[in-house]
Amino acid sequence: MVYLSLMLLILLFYISFILPTQWLKIERIKYPLDLKLKILQISDLHVERLRISPSKITTLINREKPNYIFVTGDFTRRRSSLPKLEKYLRALAICNIPIYCVLGNHDYKQKKVRDLIKLLKKYGLHLLRNKSVHLDQFELIGIDDFNSGKSNIETSFQTVDHSRTKVVITHDPNIVLNLNKHYDYLMAGHLHGKQFNIPFLFRFKDAGKLPRMGIYKGLHKNQFGTYYISKGLGQTGINLRFLVRSEVTIHYI
Repeated sequence: MVYLSLMLLILLFYISFILPTQWLKIERIKYPLDLKLKILQISDLHVERLRISPSKITTLINREKPNYIFVTGDFTRRRSSLPKLEKYLRALAICNIPIYCVLGNHDYKQKKVRDLIKLLKKYGLHLLRNKSVHLDQFELIGIDDFNSGKSNIETSFQTVDHSRTKVVITHDPNIVLNLNKHYDYLMAGHLHGKQFNIPFLFRFKDAGKLPRMGIYKGLHKNQFGTYYISKGLGQTGINLRFLVRSEVTIHYI
């Protein structure tokens, strides 16, 4: 009887806390920008605490065939995890799809973030640090991490053609409370959809003003534009989730 109770407790723990980190959820968001594009957003890999395999990501990309892949920060905070990150970057690169990315607060906690940047460039990821690029159908604006004090909104928008559709990628969604320029669509991550779905969590854990307002995942809108917050792929802190599955997002815009 004791053995059976122990096994049930272990099973319950696995289902409640481990399975959500392994059972990948593909969120599908449709937002009518008339670009007829399919964009895969991957956020918060945290490869040191990631239970989704590189091969699973490659399979997903090959099946979905997105036009672009956007990675919205937090690759890893540990230099020792760069070899593991390289496996994921290789899994992305072999799909031959344009990849654009920004850095997150954990990336900036490395002593030598330039080693991470070199690795991203090695695998063909286009890193946008307060920079915009003119793509075929829209302007892509990459705002550096707000939480780390690296964001510069004016520099990010400096060369933007405002007559075209404007898509923003960034890590910390709290930037939208300071972003007073109009944009059409913004993608962010950082908040992990709480990671532990506990009521009033962000009243005790300071993650910025936005989650204290009850905004920490999904699609939202303010007077300047529409923004989406991913629940992320990996975990931060404890390598567990509770009632929040690991996520990648397909945006139809």
